[in-house]
Amino acid sequence: MKKTARLRGYVDEWQTILQRASDALELASLEDEDLRADIEAERDELLHELERKETQAQLSGPYDRDSTILAIHAGAGGTDSQDWAQMLLRMYLRWAESHGFEVDIIDQSDGEEAGIKSATLTIDGEYAYGYLRSEKGVHRLVRISPFDSSHRRHTSFALVEVLPQVEAEDEIAIEPNDLRIDTYRSAGAGGQNVQKNETAIRITHLPTGLVVTCQNERSQVQNKENAMRVLRARLMDLKQRQQEEELAEIRGDYIKAEWGSQIRSYVLHPYQMVKDHRTDYEVANPSAVLDGDLDGFIDTYLKASIGQST
Repeated sequence: MKKTARLRGYVDEWQTILQRASDALELASLEDEDLRADIEAERDELLHELERKETQAQLSGPYDRDSTILAIHAGAGGTDSQDWAQMLLRMYLRWAESHGFEVDIIDQSDGEEAGIKSATLTIDGEYAYGYLRSEKGVHRLVRISPFDSSHRRHTSFALVEVLPQVEAEDEIAIEPNDLRIDTYRSAGAGGQNVQKNETAIRITHLPTGLVVTCQNERSQVQNKENAMRVLRARLMDLKQRQQEEELAEIRGDYIKAEWGSQIRSYVLHPYQMVKDHRTDYEVANPSAVLDGDLDGFIDTYLKASIGQST
């Protein structure tokens, strides 16, 4: 039923585009100068909609239509990297909001002085994973540190994980005996939103050593459900990476991903630029990017990925 509803919506969208194009052509045939501005505005909107459809047509992976789990981890660099992780969190929240996705921060660990050590959020909506899988990797920031009294330039790193939300539990089998579940008190910023009882959950998957924590909900049951969602997503990602590495080793082109191999650099000093090192796509307005303007990077990456696969 879910697949049927999705396909019906897809067909309805195309029928709407066709009807709007037909109506615009009919108006244009009247050759009325008073209608020119409205017709040109409709043309521009239809072209934008077609570009969006073209991007979606490139999202043909098995999980591209699904919702996603995005996690951010501060790297080496202390307070600067933790502040950078929080900047990335804000960037993705802005991007998701501008595209109509529903976002829920299910776990967040704050830094001692500023920023965050890590954050995990669910982004729900069609194609969320397909769009955001281009963001997976190490992000590098170069700027004058606001935490350095000598005003020196610092380089900070943060790791972004992007995982598909696994809805069907039978896709990833998790044996109860393989789990160790611990409860503890939430360690948030304090105030009324932090519970004094042990509502936070830590789940350890013993065979793989994967550890997942969730603490942002008031209910222990909700935190456990969210933690299991993240664990299933991480196990699915681990399974996919193992398969990809095995295939790459057979082909002879396997290169191990290291922490220092950043996918994108955000330079705020001595010049202004954001550059994606995989596609060489760059913009000279870091402020807009950090405010969530990521579509240029996403579209370019998807087009490059299609070219590589063919």
